[in-house]
This record gives sequence, C-alpha cells and structure tokens, in this order.
Amino acid sequence: MVDRQTEGAVTRLVGLVRARNLLSLFDAADLEANPRSAKVGAVTADIIESIERTPELFPFKTKGILIAAAVCRSLERNRYQLVFENIKIEGILDGGHNTLSIGLYVLKQVMEDVRAWKRIKNWPAFKEAWAEHRDEVAALKKAHPSGDGGPLDFLVPVEILVPADAEDDFVLNAFTGSLLEIGAARNNNVQLTLETKANKKGFYDELRKALPSQIAERVEWKANDGGVVKVRDLVALSWIPLSVVGLPDGVNVPAPSRIYASKGECTKAFDALMSDPEISKPTGGEYTHELHNVAVGSALKVAAQLPELYDLIYLDFPAAYNDNGAGRFGRLTSVKMASDMRSKPTSPFTQKLVQYSYPDGFIMPLVYGLKALMTTDSEGNVVWKVKDPAKFIRDNLTTIVRKYRVIIEAYSGDPQKIGKNEGSYSLALDAFETELLKLSQPA
Repeated sequence: MVDRQTEGAVTRLVGLVRARNLLSLFDAADLEANPRSAKVGAVTADIIESIERTPELFPFKTKGILIAAAVCRSLERNRYQLVFENIKIEGILDGGHNTLSIGLYVLKQVMEDVRAWKRIKNWPAFKEAWAEHRDEVAALKKAHPSGDGGPLDFLVPVEILVPADAEDDFVLNAFTGSLLEIGAARNNNVQLTLETKANKKGFYDELRKALPSQIAERVEWKANDGGVVKVRDLVALSWIPLSVVGLPDGVNVPAPSRIYASKGECTKAFDALMSDPEISKPTGGEYTHELHNVAVGSALKVAAQLPELYDLIYLDFPAAYNDNGAGRFGRLTSVKMASDMRSKPTSPFTQKLVQYSYPDGFIMPLVYGLKALMTTDSEGNVVWKVKDPAKFIRDNLTTIVRKYRVIIEAYSGDPQKIGKNEGSYSLALDAFETELLKLSQPA
C-alpha cells in the first residue's frame, strides 16, 4: 500500500518496503545528498539490535528513510523505479544512520570474518564492503524468498520525494531547489553546521578541487564525514588571498586576527561572499551554486597552497625561534616536545613528523604574513610575487622571526594573546615585506 500526496512542486510517496527490495538502493544511492554523513556508533548498534530482536516492530520504531529522485517511473504492483541523475541533490536526504544500520545488518549475515565486519566504521567503508560482498548478498536474497520470514523480510518505512510534474521545467527547478531546505529540516535533531550547508550548496567545490588530494581526502567537508581537518580551518586561511582580490561592495572581509580567533566568523563571511550573485550563480534550480568569478577562483587556488606552507612554517618555526636567541622553544609553557609524548605529533595538514606540538596562535600571524608575497595581475587574479613561496620561507623565516619574536616576548609566550592581537599580524606582515624588499635591491 502506497500513499501518494502532492503539494506544490513536490509529490510524496509513503509506504513500507521489505528489506530485500531495498538492496538495489545500496547499489545506486549514496549519502552525498544527506546533509550529514553516517558513522557507526551507539545509534547504529541500537538499530541493528532492534532489527535482530524485534523485526516485526522495527517499522514502528523508526522514521525510516527519506529519498529524493528527479526521475521516478511507476511500475506494476505499487513498485517504483528511481533514477538518481545528480547525486549531490538526489538520493538519501534523511535516515542515513538507518540506511547504514540496515546495510550493516545485511552484511553481518554474509560476512564470515566478524572482525572485518566490526572494522566498518562509516559509510565509505560500508560501501566498499558492500561492493566486495554483493554476490553473497544476492545469494542470501535468492535463498530466502519473500514471505519466508528470513533475515531480509522485515519492513522499513520509506518516503520518496519526486517532482509533481517532471516534464515541467518550472516545477522541476522548484523541486530541486527545495531539497536542501527539506534535508536540513529533517536533520534538525542535530543542528547542521554552516559548513555542512555551504558544502551542500557547492561553495567549497573549487577549494576542494584545488587542494592536494592527500589533504582534500582528510577534510571533514560535512558533519560526520570522518575527516580530521576541519573545513573551517581551510576557509579561514582562504581569506588571506581573498583579501587581496577586489571583492563586491558590501562583502565583509574578516580582520586578520579573526582567522585565528573566530573561524566561525570567517565561515559566515565566506558563505555570504559565495552567495553574492557577482561571485556565483545558481545551478540545478536554486539548490547548488557554481563559481563564475575568475578572480575569486584564482584566490581559492592560492588558498589551496596555504596548508602546505602553513605546515612548513609549523615545522621550521621552533628552529627559527631558537636560532634567534629568544630562549629554548621547548621551555614555553604551551609547547610539548615530541620526545615527551606517547603518540608522535605531526603537522596539522600534511602529517609530517615534528619535534614540537604547539598551538597555532604562535604562527598564525606568520601565515598571514604570506599575504606580503601575493598580488594581483593585470586581470585582477591573485598571483605570487615570488616564484617559490616555500623557498622564500625556508630562506627567510629565521630573519623574519628575529623581528616577530618581539610579540612573543611582549605576551610572555602566550599563544592566545599572540593570535588574537592585531599587532601580531601587522608586525608579521611588515617582516615579510621587509625581506621581500631586500630581494629587489641590488646586492
């Protein structure tokens, strides 16, 4: 029995589906459309236990799965064929943890290696295991016909959203444009971060493409994505080259200290920037945006280089500090030496082994100082003034820190005060500019 309801541009199909008939969903759909990703935890454990112990009650104990598809073909016997043409906006909008739990339950029936099954911790790992064991899943379905009470016979509440009229472009655009708001509202039991919403709109796409793959793969682009690098850290850094570009009137460029002290403010400003019609335009209805401002695109390409330069400064700063006779870096209160730590510290973005672990308040002004090495070309695009900014850092950081250490001494080595003080950024910027000027002077 399927209930069909239409309001405006959206038609809703509601019904109960046998788990055996959901297997193709795991093949075709993904959680890209879901504002949050799904990971294994107490929630998934409870859902799996509910399926195992009381499968007959499961459809009444869960809100099920919410699916959206722009293409839906009606078949016989209340069956529907869904086609996901744009996985960013179509697929599983809500019920990601239900979907993961059901999939894990199915895999549990066919995987002989229990330890391997327990090692599945998130949706990407599940999809990999699902593909590996798909033949065994098909054999399980064949071995247990519908109605025999087998492991795939329990019911799952499913809600499908489709366009009220897929042939009408206006209706189709209105449908796709509503999906972000619907997905966000359905996930309101856990507040969606601004970063997650911005990711869904495509605001981070250019930055993601420009980043080195080994860094991009470690970024948590949306909630529960499993990344260890926070996207707001990258967004905050992006304001260094963005502040070099001629931006539209009314765009708020965060103060330098905000890059350290208020990454949330930087994220909000980035969201406002990318929402500006001079910067991006809607695509796929009003749902996603596509960057069309070339100058901002150039700034994001430079921003994608900053994580590696940040790590270079992070790695070399302690030696530069010690070389300047400012005292031993390892003696500063907030600094930990690798030799005293059980797990060896690494640089934040590229995971290079380091001798010291310390707060980023010490060096964020120095990272901001890289702005001195940036300019715009005749077309307004951000470019480096030097051929190799990494070489510039290696050649000049010790001299720059000689001037910068005044701030460290003034605040008694307190990284919070250093990172939050606007004077730290002005001093670091001036130190970089001084060394850059020396390059242009005759020997």
